[in-house]
Amino acid sequence: MKLEGNKDEKIKIIPLGGLEQIGMNMTLFEYEDNIIIVDCGLSFPDDEMLGIDLVIPDITYLKENADKVKGIIITHGHEDHIGAIPYVLKEVNVPLYGTKLTLGIIEGKLKEHGIEKKVKKKVVKHGQSINLGCFRVEFIKVNHSIADASALAIFTPAGVVVHTGDFKIDYTPVFGDTTDLTRFGELGKKGVLALLSDSTNVLRPGYTSSEKTVGKTIDHIFAENVTHRIIVATFASNVDRVQQIINSASKYGRKVVIEGRSMVNIISTATELEYLQVPDNTIIDIEEMKNYTDNQLVLITTGSQGESMAALSRMAASIHRKVTIKPGDTIVFSSTPIPGNEKAVSKVINELSMKGANVIFQDTHVSGHACQEEIKLIYSLVKPKYAIPVHGEYRHLKGHAELAESMGVESDNIFILSSGDVLELSQKEGYVREQVQSGSVLVDGLGVGDVGNIVLRDRQNLAENGIIIVVMTFEKYSNQLLAGPDIVSRGFVYVREAENLLEDARCVVNDAVVACIEKNIADWGKIKMIVKESLSDYLWKKIKRNPMILPIIMEVE
Repeated sequence: MKLEGNKDEKIKIIPLGGLEQIGMNMTLFEYEDNIIIVDCGLSFPDDEMLGIDLVIPDITYLKENADKVKGIIITHGHEDHIGAIPYVLKEVNVPLYGTKLTLGIIEGKLKEHGIEKKVKKKVVKHGQSINLGCFRVEFIKVNHSIADASALAIFTPAGVVVHTGDFKIDYTPVFGDTTDLTRFGELGKKGVLALLSDSTNVLRPGYTSSEKTVGKTIDHIFAENVTHRIIVATFASNVDRVQQIINSASKYGRKVVIEGRSMVNIISTATELEYLQVPDNTIIDIEEMKNYTDNQLVLITTGSQGESMAALSRMAASIHRKVTIKPGDTIVFSSTPIPGNEKAVSKVINELSMKGANVIFQDTHVSGHACQEEIKLIYSLVKPKYAIPVHGEYRHLKGHAELAESMGVESDNIFILSSGDVLELSQKEGYVREQVQSGSVLVDGLGVGDVGNIVLRDRQNLAENGIIIVVMTFEKYSNQLLAGPDIVSRGFVYVREAENLLEDARCVVNDAVVACIEKNIADWGKIKMIVKESLSDYLWKKIKRNPMILPIIMEVE
């Protein structure tokens, strides 16, 4: 097949995230002095990342090439595609391009960071194209679990690259049109150089069910629970799901309370931009709940993933200020636990059940991602020369590579990339020859990147073994021990029940200090090291524990 574009030109595709993990999606397309960025997402910390709030991609390469960057194109408004935008724009301020709802949600984030006035934004409709340097980017309508999602056709000097974004093929969407399969077919006829396609559900055979099937289940739950209060937990960004809950609430004469900061933000944005149709006087403030009986209320809340500070988790733990779970409450989990969150979700379900609530989590969710047959359909329409699986853990990318091969893509033309790989593609060949700096930057409070592996290792050590602080006071010139050593411990042993152990530990430290004085060791660094080693050896022999030991020497004249 003849491909559009010059057969001698090469483009570079550089993923900085979104591979070997679900989340943190970010891909660069580079040609000579032009770079465009597709998506700019975050991921959430795993259990080992103690105290970390979120994780964003390392953008060192972007900062080094800031003058080449023409803009950031966003496929849709989920956190794993937009969450890092405020942090990246503070370093590399370039224009943002996306559909109306996507930019509406991003606007809220920029306001939180106080940079909304500094950033140039352009709303793009499906079917429209934008020119960025030597690239032309066309937005193509796709369905997903948030409205206004887009695939991209990126016209480059080397040929057309299609990026699906997150997608599914839903023939009966709740809001808007179906996926523009015709456009995918037209691009395929003209010839597509490469396809970057969503891999999240590639291991699942068949098709993903339509979002409307969940609406029927929700309606059924409302019909069966006419006397009880209903609480539905879902993803804040699943606007279509919220629409279906509001439809059922309106049908059964219930008032709707929105709870959870992200839920309130996204729903107010979606309503303002008319992506959510809410009948008048349906939504009430949480303060007005006391004016209605249980059978007149439905709460839509965050916390479907068991997040400890989300609204539903606070209700389950009886620490929510406004809502108390009562026996008979019907609580619907309208999402599937993300891998790794199963334990947290089970904990919340158990806590709710203990309070007498009726918890429903079967058939109340469908995925927003394409299963095998839908991905095959895209391959059969687009017929790419090269296949680059994106958005998934390694097992998903591997499964996607096998699927691409079964659809006729040559095995040598399928690239399973790692973050930082520089894939060079031309119509003749594709290869990875180099890598750029990539990885994760940890965000803790307002600190970005100031917590690294060493700090995390210290936090893990403190969490697992506790800390012992040894305080000693020396005379300035004579180097005589005037006071101490005193031992303070936290998270190591309960002091009152281990007085003997700590007294022995004090003797060990004392002996070590006396030995140093006798040997005329005056270097404080050396004294601290000897104290640390002696105490560490003693505690390991005695109780097989390795607490963090912090010797402190004070000096008095």
